[in-house]
Amino acid sequence: MTRRIPLPGGDLEYAVLAVLWEHQSASAPEIHRRVGQPTGSVYTTTAKVLDRLHAKGLVSRKRAGKSFVYTATFERDVIDRGRMKQALGRILGPEIRPAMASLVDAVESIDPDMLNELARQVEARRRSRRGS
Repeated sequence: MTRRIPLPGGDLEYAVLAVLWEHQSASAPEIHRRVGQPTGSVYTTTAKVLDRLHAKGLVSRKRAGKSFVYTATFERDVIDRGRMKQALGRILGPEIRPAMASLVDAVESIDPDMLNELARQVEARRRSRRGS
C-alpha cells in the first residue's frame, strides 16, 4: 500500500516549508522573520503553523536551547507534485474528459505555444515509461 503524503493546508504552511527548503533548517523566530513579519502575522501564528506542520509529519524538529530547529521532511518536488495532483483533482472533477478539453483551451488562451510544450512533455513522459 502506498503511503499517502500529507500536504500543506494553505499558503502560509507552504511559505514556511519554502523557507525550510531554501535554508535546510531554521528556528521558529527565523521562520517568523522571513514569513510572519512580512505578512503582518504575529509570532504565535507562525508557531501554530509550525506545530500543524509537525503534527502532519511535514517537518521534524530538534530542540536547540529554548526553541526548536525545524527541517522539512519531504523534498519540494514531492510536495509540489501532491499539490498539483490535488488542485487538478478539484479542477477536473469526476468528468475528466470534458475538463481536460477546458484545460487545453485555457492553456491555449494563455499562451498558444504552451500547447506544443505540453505535447513535448507528454511525449517525453511516454518515452521514459517505455524505456526508450
